[in-house]
Parts: sequence; C-alpha cells; structure tokens
Amino acid sequence: MASAYVFLLVLFILLWVTQERERYPALIQRNSSEKKFGKNQLLIVVWTWPFGEVFPLDTCQSTYGISGCILTTDHKMLSRADAVIIHHYDIMTNKDLPQGRRPHYQRWVWFNIEPPIITKNLHMLDNIINLTMTYREDSDIFLPYGFLKPLKEPQMFSIPSKSKLVSWVVSRWYPGNRRTSYYEELKKHIHIDVYGKRHQKLRWDNFSSTISQYKFYLAFENSDHKDYITEKLWGNSFNLGVVPVVLGAPRENYERFIPPDSFIHVDDFSSPKELALFLLELDKDNARYEQYFKWRLNYVAVRETGWDNHYCKACQELQKNYRYKVVPSVKKWFLS
Repeated sequence: MASAYVFLLVLFILLWVTQERERYPALIQRNSSEKKFGKNQLLIVVWTWPFGEVFPLDTCQSTYGISGCILTTDHKMLSRADAVIIHHYDIMTNKDLPQGRRPHYQRWVWFNIEPPIITKNLHMLDNIINLTMTYREDSDIFLPYGFLKPLKEPQMFSIPSKSKLVSWVVSRWYPGNRRTSYYEELKKHIHIDVYGKRHQKLRWDNFSSTISQYKFYLAFENSDHKDYITEKLWGNSFNLGVVPVVLGAPRENYERFIPPDSFIHVDDFSSPKELALFLLELDKDNARYEQYFKWRLNYVAVRETGWDNHYCKACQELQKNYRYKVVPSVKKWFLS
C-alpha cells in the first residue's frame, strides 16, 4: 500500500514538472543559463546592429579588459538576458521593441548618439527604459564623442604645416538650419572649402592629409543641444591639428569639456562678418594663432571609437550599477 502511494506521488511530481516546463520555459532556461554563463556574468542582448553596422561581440575581455560580459544579437536569448541595449535610430521608425514576457531583473538601456533634430518617436519609450546611454553627461552611461586626457609630463606638439585657411565637411545639408544660414553669410567675407555630398568630393583615405592643411575647421553642429559636441571637434579638428570654429551649444557648455583658449565660438562675434575678419587677422599673426595649441602641452584628445567599445563600456557600467530605476519619460528628459 505504501509503495503504491510513493509511486503515485512520484508520478504526480513528474507530471507537474513537465507542465511547469511547458508553462514557464523562461524560468527553466534562466536556471540552465546560469550554469552555462556563470552567476557573475551579464548576458546582454544587442537588439539591433547599430545603423546596420556589424561588429565583433567577443572583444570585451580581450580588447578592453572588461570581464563578465556576454553580448549576443540572438533574440531567442531575450527571456534570459540581464539587459537589452536598444539603439534608438534603428527602431524609431518601425518601432521594433522587444515583445513578450520581460523578466523582472532585466534592464533596458536606451542608446542614442543623435541630436533631437534626428531623434523621433520618443513617446513610445515611456516607463519601459531603465538606463540612458547618450552623449549627455547626465546620462546613466555617459558616452562622449571624445574627451581630454591629462598628461603626466608636458608634451610638445608639432602643428601640421598649413597652406589653406578654412574648411568644412558636411554630410547632412539642412536648408534653413542655423549652421547652414551662418555658413551662407560667412562665405561672403572669407573663402571656405566645403567638402561633402553636395560639394567637393573627399575620399576617406585622403581625409586627414587634406583637412590638416587648413588653419581653421568649421565644427558646426546641426543642433544646439546640451553636451552635443561631436567628431566635428574631436576628430576633424583636434585630432588633425586644426583650430575649431564651433557653432552649437553655448560657449560655457564647451568649456566644461575643453579649455576656453582651444577653440573659437561664433557666439563671441556680433556677426559672421566680424568672425571672418578675426580669422583673417589670425592668419597673418602666427604667434596669436599658435596660442590655440597651448593646451596640447598638458592634454591629449581621445576618441574611443568602435561599436564593441561602446557596448562593452555599457556592460561595465551595468555591472557597477544594480539599482532599480525606471525613466518615466525619455522624451521629457532628452529634450530638456
């Protein structure tokens, strides 16, 4: 009698376990994944290839020394992932957000490097995003286009040989935009070589050698947005030994990240004509021009590029920050 009872009990447990596997596969998968990945590792779903650009997913440890990160683009892993990084540009039109049951521990990271003029449909993110990753310093994960690294010892900088005056590389032409209007007026008073889709062609393998010949570069942003200081300054100007003439965020915003005498801001002049006259004066005065390179004795401009770099850094920040948080309105925060 007792043996029959035990047999029926075992049979009941087996049937129950089978039913639970069918009803809650995510829970069973989570347990097995912990054995496979290890309890100290983070499994992160890269929801889309950013801008459709494929990058290696296994470089966090080998290239950046960041351990415990497993990146995958396999959406089947969604039910067991610790985090999902959503690149906004790729989903803002088709609204392709993760669907289905979401584990309570899973954090969604909103990744965006574009300014408000390009970023659309933010309302669909209300109350579903846990962390932000953008160029704004007040993001949960700060991802600047560049930064200055202090040097322990002063380092001499050799200014590239100059044979030309002002250049501008522009990929997106916005008629009526502030930078376009400013350029249209500025070119009446000083010669500007413009490169891009609508202007002179410039091959990438000739980019550095061409732009470094100029004394000034128009680092004109397409938006006046908090902390939006892009490769136009960090890559096209600083890294090529050219003095940037900036238009975008206010001067005080730039001065939070770079020395005040490392750039020229259009807001310092009453008109484009006055700026043009100033640049022409500097062209004739090498001593004054060279003052814009003094900062290079103590700092070096750094650009951390590569999508794998960004996603690995995100993993590192997720490892440090486990606290619960929901962003009620990404739109309200980002547009503020």
